[in-house]
Amino acid sequence: MRGGPSTVAAALLAAVLALVLAAGCTTSREPSRDDGRSASQKPSPSGSTSPTAVAGSVLAVKIDNAPGARPQTGLDSADIVYVEQVEGGLSRLMAVYATKVPKAVGPVRSARESDLELLGQFARPVLAFSGAQGKLLPLIDRAPLDAVTPEDAAGAGAYYRGTERAAPHNLYVRPGRLLPSAPGSAALTTGFRYGTAPSGGTAQSSLTVRYPAARFTFTWSASRARWLVSTDGAPTVTTDGTRVAPATVVVQYVKVRASGFHDFLGNNTPYTETVGSGKARVLRDGRVHDVNWKRATATDGTDFTTADGAPVAFAEGQVWVVFAQAP
Repeated sequence: MRGGPSTVAAALLAAVLALVLAAGCTTSREPSRDDGRSASQKPSPSGSTSPTAVAGSVLAVKIDNAPGARPQTGLDSADIVYVEQVEGGLSRLMAVYATKVPKAVGPVRSARESDLELLGQFARPVLAFSGAQGKLLPLIDRAPLDAVTPEDAAGAGAYYRGTERAAPHNLYVRPGRLLPSAPGSAALTTGFRYGTAPSGGTAQSSLTVRYPAARFTFTWSASRARWLVSTDGAPTVTTDGTRVAPATVVVQYVKVRASGFHDFLGNNTPYTETVGSGKARVLRDGRVHDVNWKRATATDGTDFTTADGAPVAFAEGQVWVVFAQAP
């Protein structure tokens, strides 16, 4: 886990989150064709108009997970995949890259209010996304991250449209155009620990997490020592046919509340609270462990501990964190 962030950074993020909540009382709708920045919405001076990643920056990509967006590209190369509920009870992914930079990732979609809080744990991350609601964009620009939409990186050739799908499910990003190089595992300032599994736990061959209009099943493969991911009942594979199979899955029970934002159909945008504390289930090595989680502030990582307070270590490899509504 990285050391404590500067007071200035913490204050800045807190101010941005406060502004988000204040702005959320009005409704801004995304156009149905795409949700990118309009020509009149330019980045603020603190925003990024071109790739400006510093050494140690991770790349976070918002990835479409609607049925028309599957299979995705580059998902198997991510160090961490976060799963969140979005409008209509559907799901969206945020993939974080630090140790590998694949040639392409996507389909890329829009950012959400919750992303500011979730990404506060990383040191100046680069966020690749297709846009966001108009009232949220200025707040993203002022957040302690480098936000790069297709409009921002137009001169760098970082984004492109695929030809096999219709918009908006065909936008992809070339990570190598946004990061000078893979920053390495030290950039993963999440608080996650890797090592020997905690004692105890319960043998479990599969576990399903349900959203109102989506579901994920993780099935243990002893031969691969990985959890095979299925989405809405179908195997989750990438465009090159690779089965997505994390070494560790965390089902983190959080508060998912209504925000002040809505999509273009009028559906409320859920806000996933990742700061606080609660219960979680850690799946590794064919067993499930009931643990506790705690994240003190938005600039801290998340600690996972056993009932007696001992840190919980994850298996080496990709981690999926599925945010589920707390009972």
